[in-house]
Amino acid sequence: MTDTVAEQTQRHTPADLPSRIQHYIGGKFVDSIDGDTFDVLDPVSNEVYLQAAAGKKADIDRAVEAAKKAFKEGPWPRMLPRERSRILHRIADIVESRDARLAELESFDSGLPITQALGQARRAAENFRFFADLIVAQADDTYKVPGRQINYVNRTPIGVAGLITPWNTPFMLESWKLGPALATGNTVVLKPAEFTPLSASLWAGIFEEAGLPEGVFNLVNGLGEDAGDALVKHPDVPLISFTGESSTGQLIFGNAAPFLKGLSMELGGKSPAIVFADADLEAAVDATIFGVFSLNGERCTAGSRILVERSIYDEFVERYAAQAKRVKVGYPHDPATEVGALVHPEHYDKVMSYIEIGKTEARLVAGGGRAEGFDQGNFVTPTVFADVAPDARIFQEEIFGPVVAITPFDTDDEALELANGVKYGLAAYVWTNDLKRSHNFAQAIDAGMVWLNSNNVRDLRTPFGGVKASGLGHEGGYRSIDFYTQQQAVHITLGEVHNPTFGKADSAKH
Repeated sequence: MTDTVAEQTQRHTPADLPSRIQHYIGGKFVDSIDGDTFDVLDPVSNEVYLQAAAGKKADIDRAVEAAKKAFKEGPWPRMLPRERSRILHRIADIVESRDARLAELESFDSGLPITQALGQARRAAENFRFFADLIVAQADDTYKVPGRQINYVNRTPIGVAGLITPWNTPFMLESWKLGPALATGNTVVLKPAEFTPLSASLWAGIFEEAGLPEGVFNLVNGLGEDAGDALVKHPDVPLISFTGESSTGQLIFGNAAPFLKGLSMELGGKSPAIVFADADLEAAVDATIFGVFSLNGERCTAGSRILVERSIYDEFVERYAAQAKRVKVGYPHDPATEVGALVHPEHYDKVMSYIEIGKTEARLVAGGGRAEGFDQGNFVTPTVFADVAPDARIFQEEIFGPVVAITPFDTDDEALELANGVKYGLAAYVWTNDLKRSHNFAQAIDAGMVWLNSNNVRDLRTPFGGVKASGLGHEGGYRSIDFYTQQQAVHITLGEVHNPTFGKADSAKH
């Protein structure tokens, strides 16, 4: 193989890749007011491949002003739901028709395997289609007291929604917030993650082509401590939807408090997968391998703690470790790749540091270092630790990479104590063929979402969110409609008015 061919194999560069990314404010692409930029790396080589405009408070102010004007003066909030729905369906059609290009850019920018990035692009289209349908079908409550009163709910958009999105599956997670925020008639300012701004830069062209009015969508790139902080603190942004780390969520909570903003925050996770002895062992191994190693392990709902009943523990660990060693680490553009490159060298260093910690805390049974044959880039072998104690850091702390901790249990009560014994509570997975146990155990777990005998297969109508340090509020289905709208109760008296009478006693005497 020649050096040229080898280089092509290692690093696929999409055609027509931009060299710079601007903000999109009031229907125009613009640089930062101060001209500042930041570097964006490609995770296969960790080389800078473009500069993105680095937004600050002044840029956020400009974007919020454009969004506020579009909300107060533009047609979007006043359109009939069906009219907004048609535009959202056009957005979904465009995204769907360009899924290959979107996946290619997302894979290059984030290190996600191309086949998984393609699935995320298609899910983004489905998110818009779902909320386009939901907003037309939306029905609000009416309460009647026959002959006396009728009460109904008047639902209206709130204003400028601030959307702050993470670097894992960025395009799909942006669509998850943009879909309901726009469907309900709000205008938005999106602040995408600084590690992965490439796919977010495509929204402007998609929205223009679909006919979204000017100023409804605005995008400001930048660092969280600059652009994100300014968006959270802006007095004219009544809503913040954030997905990211729990520590950042705490900071946002504090900064939003003086303004009493509406908050929806989906934060970190350290989700348990509990495997009982009566489970379908092959299905449980397959699902838990996928649950922690898909999306490079960079997923909030990853089942990164596997709790296994003692009688099948040794067999489970042996089979799991053997299968983890067969998971294919490869270049993100290769369709055969199952685990690609982690998003950024900072994150790679974090994950590798946890692997070193794990080697002092537990028994390493698979992986444990840089993937063989990859001298550069952020490639980590799928790593499995067994016999992990509940007080170990790799049991308690979110690693957000292809690393899993396996722990034995003897009784249902011990399994429940282990499952609930962390500060997080986003998701949980239960594997058992005992019907009574499955329901009772699932309902006793501190988690916003539980899957029984399944990996993470989610119906878009269901609420998505966590408890404890994993979040605040829920989105998904009608919960998203609730978050992005305000509800006004209107009360109408029918027939005779039944008023208590005050202040007439003296007048009756004259």
